[in-house]
Amino acid sequence: MKANNPIFADLSTYSLKETMFFYEDVFNWKYYKSNDYYLAYKNDKEVVGLYETPEKFKQMRMPHFWMTYIQVNDVSTTVAKARALGGIIEMEQSLDSFGKVALIRDPQGAGFTIYEGDQLKSTRTQNEPDTLIWNELHVSDAQNIIPFYEGIFDWQFHEASVGYFKIYNSNNKHIADTLEISNSDKGKYEYWVCVFGVSSIEKTKSRILNNGGTMVNDDGERIFYTDHSGQAFFYIKEVL
Repeated sequence: MKANNPIFADLSTYSLKETMFFYEDVFNWKYYKSNDYYLAYKNDKEVVGLYETPEKFKQMRMPHFWMTYIQVNDVSTTVAKARALGGIIEMEQSLDSFGKVALIRDPQGAGFTIYEGDQLKSTRTQNEPDTLIWNELHVSDAQNIIPFYEGIFDWQFHEASVGYFKIYNSNNKHIADTLEISNSDKGKYEYWVCVFGVSSIEKTKSRILNNGGTMVNDDGERIFYTDHSGQAFFYIKEVL
């Protein structure tokens, strides 16, 4: 049985070539194309995915965004629970030789993808530079979404401090976090955020800014940025 853990992330972008160049220069990723989808690698290790935002979402003026993937045992069951608990199902499909996926928005609008299958392996590491090391949810009001996530994933939210919740899976393992952030600081959207490990905060900071990224917040241990689009948010954190 899967424990409903975050395992992967990909980026939807309007400007594919510029976005690929940005992250290649910042994290030294190389890309391999499969149909209209690109996988980013660090050496021979798969890290994340990138793709151009579909035209219908461009017409809806959806922002550039990082998407968190959560592995589940059964997509259909999870979708039914999500719908019953106030979630919005944007897409559900079965992909040949890959598995089943569904794009869901929680009751406040934060989007994430669930995955059923064994082809997509977890690319999260604990302390490897230039890889995905963590996922967290930024919301304006955690109490509005806690019952939703506990109901569909059997997660538990433990408030570690005011506005900061640690998320534990059914095996009592700390797998993600939730932060309450006012709309004046985070913008009008609710979203899942990726944290990438880096070997040097200062060197990575310089590369991000030189490529058109913008610093949003520095909390001392991590720095919150947008990429060149000004819309796709991510953290960098120095790792050993």
